[in-house]
Amino acid sequence: MPATGIEWTEATWNPTTGCDRTSPGCDHCYALTLSRRLKAMGQPKYQADGDPRTSGPGFRLTLHPDTLRIPLSWNAPRVIFVNSMSDLFHEDVPLEFIRRVFDVMVATPQHTYQVLTKRSKRLARDASQLDWPTNLWIGVSVECQRYVFRTDHLREAPAAVRFVSAEPLLGPVRFDLGGIDWVIAGGESGPKARPVDPVWVRQIRDDCLAAGVAFFFKQWGGRTPKARGRELDGRTWDEMPGPLAAVG
Repeated sequence: MPATGIEWTEATWNPTTGCDRTSPGCDHCYALTLSRRLKAMGQPKYQADGDPRTSGPGFRLTLHPDTLRIPLSWNAPRVIFVNSMSDLFHEDVPLEFIRRVFDVMVATPQHTYQVLTKRSKRLARDASQLDWPTNLWIGVSVECQRYVFRTDHLREAPAAVRFVSAEPLLGPVRFDLGGIDWVIAGGESGPKARPVDPVWVRQIRDDCLAAGVAFFFKQWGGRTPKARGRELDGRTWDEMPGPLAAVG
């Protein structure tokens, strides 16, 4: 199983790789940087270059149908982040391929799958054309107030769990938590990391507490993901939604 340092999941599965920038949260994308290195190392799945205006070396959106059966070989239950190196709802992913990914989720009910997208408009448009597995969590990224509209699209998806990732958090964010089960917040990491204001994080946490929504604080960020730790006001916040509430 692919190891991952992402605190809110246990494994990763990439039936597609590559993407294109679509909003400011993409500016210092870790997956874009990693793809460049993987291409240089000769990794076969990272040899197709994307448009340099929006993507980069090794980061062209690419389908990998040969990876679809991987979760079928994992017998023990796992929480799986789908497409840590891509976006399943990217416009270049055919709807039929998304259906095949969903079929694998249906065939592996022992796992919990987490899909995170910035393409919320497509998510809302295609939601009614997909059969939603009960073990799928769907989320959208909201890095600043300008992109709060993604949460409205999220509510149109009939997923068992809906979540919001406010990472990298680039400004204060307030949004309606109705129909939202989980919120992740975190600062940016990397050599060009943009700073996060603790006031922004506290506001999200307090809104979640008031609404009874699970809150997970991933990191303060900095040059490395763990540079400034994970504590917020003297504790770590590792809340998970629903059946995984005790996992952490």
